Amino acid sequence: MKKLIVLFTALLYTATAYSQNIFKAILKDAATNQPLIGATAMLKGTAVAGATDTSGLVTLTDIPNGKQVVVFAYVGYANRVDTLFFPLIQQQPMQVSLKAEENELNEVVVAATRSSRTIANIPTRVEVISGEELDEKSNMKPGDIRMVLAESTGIQTQQTSATSGNSSIRIQGLDGKYTQIIRDGFPLYSGFSGGLGLLQIAPLDLKQVEVIKGSSSTLYGGGAIAGLVNLVSKTPTPERQLNLLLNGTSALGLDASIFYAERFKKTGATVYAAYNHGTAYDPSGTDLTAIPKFNRYTLNPKLFFYFNHKTTLTAGVNATIENRIGGDLHYIQGDNDPAHSYFEENKTGRYSTQAELVHNMTANQKLVLKNSVSFYDRTINLPGYRFSGDQLSTYSEANYVVNNDRTDWVFGLNLLTDKFNEDRNSNFPLRSYQNNTVGGFIQNTWNVSKAFTLETGIRGDYHNQYGFMFLPKLSGLWKINSNFSTRLGGGLGYKGPNVFTEDAERIQFRNVLPLNVAGTKAERSYGANYDINYRTAILDNKGSFSINQLFFYTRIDRPILLTALANGNLQYQQPSGDLNTKGMETNVKITYANFKLFVGYTYADVTQHTGNTISGYTLVSKHRLNNVLMYEIEDKWKIGAEAYYFSPQRLNDGKTGKAYWTTGLMAERIWKRFSVFINFENLTDTRQTRFDTIYTGSINNPVFRDIYAPLDGFVVNGGIKLKL
Repeated sequence: MKKLIVLFTALLYTATAYSQNIFKAILKDAATNQPLIGATAMLKGTAVAGATDTSGLVTLTDIPNGKQVVVFAYVGYANRVDTLFFPLIQQQPMQVSLKAEENELNEVVVAATRSSRTIANIPTRVEVISGEELDEKSNMKPGDIRMVLAESTGIQTQQTSATSGNSSIRIQGLDGKYTQIIRDGFPLYSGFSGGLGLLQIAPLDLKQVEVIKGSSSTLYGGGAIAGLVNLVSKTPTPERQLNLLLNGTSALGLDASIFYAERFKKTGATVYAAYNHGTAYDPSGTDLTAIPKFNRYTLNPKLFFYFNHKTTLTAGVNATIENRIGGDLHYIQGDNDPAHSYFEENKTGRYSTQAELVHNMTANQKLVLKNSVSFYDRTINLPGYRFSGDQLSTYSEANYVVNNDRTDWVFGLNLLTDKFNEDRNSNFPLRSYQNNTVGGFIQNTWNVSKAFTLETGIRGDYHNQYGFMFLPKLSGLWKINSNFSTRLGGGLGYKGPNVFTEDAERIQFRNVLPLNVAGTKAERSYGANYDINYRTAILDNKGSFSINQLFFYTRIDRPILLTALANGNLQYQQPSGDLNTKGMETNVKITYANFKLFVGYTYADVTQHTGNTISGYTLVSKHRLNNVLMYEIEDKWKIGAEAYYFSPQRLNDGKTGKAYWTTGLMAERIWKRFSVFINFENLTDTRQTRFDTIYTGSINNPVFRDIYAPLDGFVVNGGIKLKL
């Protein structure tokens, strides 16, 4: 009997010790109180570790007695460390809250929506290119932002001139005229001034690039049917920034730029200055320039006045002057051969002023006043033809912002004027116009609960030529848990037609008749998109996996079409019908240790309905694939490889282009004050001139076909960046 009592006591002691050396905890998001699935708990200095289940519960066993340190971790969240003494007295699972890190995803504040919210907490789906990603893409093409935009899922840059390199942006397959490009909230690149916009914007003085896809006219008015691109400039900080960049290419191109920024007690300043040079380059032997000869000078100074903690005034000037000539290589090099006399010359001057006054009335109320004046002058010269004119446009806005614990309100009024004067160069009818638009808008963002946020907006615009437009929008964000979130949004859009479209730019506006405003209505659209996001830790919390799946649809009723007349002229007509794009985008990101893999897929089904005829839209890759692999050692190395696939595109001459791949390789070695980089662009030397023609007719009077693939082929660029 005595032996049985001793054995029972020993067993009871063992069971008690065992129960006290099991540790349970429930890990939750500190902000949403949602369980964190896949988070880890680890006993420091031991191999004892575990991961949470679907309820956020983690269990650790075989914990030695005494003082122990438990580390809780989850990708995207700050680690938490707790010191506990075992055996524990508490038998219930410990409640552990983890706070989201102030990383890139959470700290990026979106400016395009006029909200002070971060990208992770705004219902409108906004893609942000910033930080290291913007810096990496700038290495590939420091002179303009084509590379920054073209390598994003769902975005394609469309070259509109075979010899001068003029390009426009297409979002989800729709023409560039349906995308609104703004800088710091100012629409500086619309109408005539949009023709060379992508080629004349450099990324060095940009803090981030924000892209909103789908109908976005509620935000800034007409033009944002396919989407909105907001270029956000850098601002001064107390620590001086002085960055220099020198870049050279194997095609004998040169980029030299400098950026300075510094904030003092009551003032601050940023200055960006650049010189960009291109040498006429023909890798195909066709005698036509794949890269034109050009010289561009840019100066962007900006001053900041911090009157007090409530009031700030910003005033800046942007100035760009460029001479660009492409065409027959013999002509450009000075040969006086009548058989080689084709050229295309563009001379441009772009000047704008921007001013913004921000006055914080109270801790949660502010008044913002904005104004810009833009002047754009451009001359296009071809043999026996000239098109020239100037555009004067202004933008003024006043908005009042109220931020509360659960709601954000923005009330605003704006006035947009746009006047184009064409020079009299022939007897052809002038395409001059004058448009004025007055608008008012209200935006609201409401935290319905910790997990659900609703954003609504309405805008009313009155256009002096096309009347009144009513534009509502609605978006919702549901944070299902710490791993899943989803957004659903939609709205209406419109575009006030003018002659400046990709189709007209492609032929340098020759024989394009003025718009018949009396017989034309504004192009109206509606669209919606739905996306779902998932992210989680992988490989014992040493890596992460995230995926974003987007579905989109946009329809434009009665789009204007450039139509050939019997006399050889071209006229914009507006037949009954519609243009619509539908499809999906898939973005996958996988990280492990120093490696990052990005995979993006775009499916865009764009169709044109005209009367009873339905046809596929031209110059759209129905399938696109983006692949980027990066290896980074912080502050030491960046090495990247990329591959892009474009499926066959339908061309305007009724033929179909070839499918193709492009690949590239980039490397950068970083030191404290400087770095050197090299980029091998288009390693496979993919060129349209290798598998298709770019013109018909004679070399002296070419008729150009659509450009759907690269023309410059394999080009190496490299340079040095200094931080002084």
